[in-house]
Amino acid sequence: MQRILIICVLAFTVFSCQDEVLTTNATPETEAPVSLTKAEINAIVEEHLFSTNEVFDWNDADVNVVWSALELSENHAALGYQPAGYENLKETIHEINVNEGEWKVTRDELVSDLLEATERLTGNPITEEELFVYEEDGVLPILDIRILHKDVLTEFRDRPEVRYLEPTNYDAAEIDLRSDSGCGGAPSSNVNSGDFTTTSYGAKVPWNYSYMNIQQAWTRSQGDNITICVIDTGVYPEQSKLGSSFSSGSSTGRFVQKYGTYEPSWWSSRTDGPNDRCGHGTQMAGLAAAPLTSGGATVGVAYKANLISYRATSDVVINGSKEKKGVKNALIGAGNRSDVKVISMSIGDVFSSGTVKDGVYYAYNRGKLMVAAAGTSLTWTSWVGVIFPASMNETTAVTGIRDGSPMQRCNTCHDGSKVDFVAVMQRRSNTDRTSLTLSRYNNTPGYVGGSSAATATTAGIAALVWATNPSQSRSQVLNRMKQAASFYPSRNGSFGWGIVDANQAVQ
Repeated sequence: MQRILIICVLAFTVFSCQDEVLTTNATPETEAPVSLTKAEINAIVEEHLFSTNEVFDWNDADVNVVWSALELSENHAALGYQPAGYENLKETIHEINVNEGEWKVTRDELVSDLLEATERLTGNPITEEELFVYEEDGVLPILDIRILHKDVLTEFRDRPEVRYLEPTNYDAAEIDLRSDSGCGGAPSSNVNSGDFTTTSYGAKVPWNYSYMNIQQAWTRSQGDNITICVIDTGVYPEQSKLGSSFSSGSSTGRFVQKYGTYEPSWWSSRTDGPNDRCGHGTQMAGLAAAPLTSGGATVGVAYKANLISYRATSDVVINGSKEKKGVKNALIGAGNRSDVKVISMSIGDVFSSGTVKDGVYYAYNRGKLMVAAAGTSLTWTSWVGVIFPASMNETTAVTGIRDGSPMQRCNTCHDGSKVDFVAVMQRRSNTDRTSLTLSRYNNTPGYVGGSSAATATTAGIAALVWATNPSQSRSQVLNRMKQAASFYPSRNGSFGWGIVDANQAVQ
């Protein structure tokens, strides 16, 4: 039982829907099933993860499992809708207008019926304001609501207009176990001199860049005129390399913009701003696009690319309703910007989320290349396969490996058939010596590894490739990366196309 609790302590970064129906022990039809405890739900989730190596999807679970999870999570639910009979929403979600026509009619009928059913089944009147957890975004067909009776869940789950109806706020872990998951970012007290080389302005080049031939690629591309969006925990304001010094040295003529979509309180519609309170987002932004400038800090892969940072989560686990909403809103924001080409998401969970899926579909349909972490966790939970949203076909899943051969995942990294690329992130001889990146303050770098760092690094490589011809499509960029990868034209069952040779990819 402890494994599932540890899973959600994933220091990740950061699983696809199942055909089977997940059930609990059957109860006689004459007896109402008893609500499950968190431990019982966790056991069902763990068994699913262990037996299928796939993420857990609430929509494939027994209604009693879902209702029990709702009771344990403030009854927060997401209802994804569409007009009955509508087809291909996944491909057209970026084109619909939820405020007009059949979309508005469907939305209004659902809300009216939800109010009626809730009052009828609970015996208590309810207003629309009380029904909704969050205001609608006006873009995606999602209702963030409260399900206050099990029979409401049963009635609406099978309606033809309902695409999914799932808990959004269930936390499988004990709160004291998973707080600060993946967070850090302080400067290292002892940076090994063998873990970097110096280049122009005395900037530090992390040791692992050489395995991807990143420095050689810089002779042809540095990421000019490409914008990378990092959706994570934000950026520390005291790290000047992601602020006042971002466009300096050899990195002039570019911009950094910071946004916040994370709302720390479910009862408030105000975000807590763009500033990092964890450290993870700062580290990932540094790997992707830190400047090549003076001071002795580390340089990012695409050091001339523009950077957009979103504080969308409090840590790397997308497990709260406010975090799912924050990631979804960040994906809408990035999706709507024509200058954003690459989206880096070193965040995830072992639970699928319809809310986040819809955001991914929206950004994907607008041509974005979304790089997502396959998963990083403690050694005894790394048997779990690729986590969500890296498990989606619309994202490019990346994990970390150790240097040397044969290819071996880093000690905390996930692998599996859904991995697309890998990046060297860890010394085989010393697992504490990982990649280097910007820390919270000053120019002393910090160590960071796992699939998180591999993802941000690969996002930077994608920007280098895209910058050689900004009119390229996402598929063209991905094809160039595949053709420059170590296993191409084959694909490895655990490591995808392998290590991308950045120098070859930019030619």
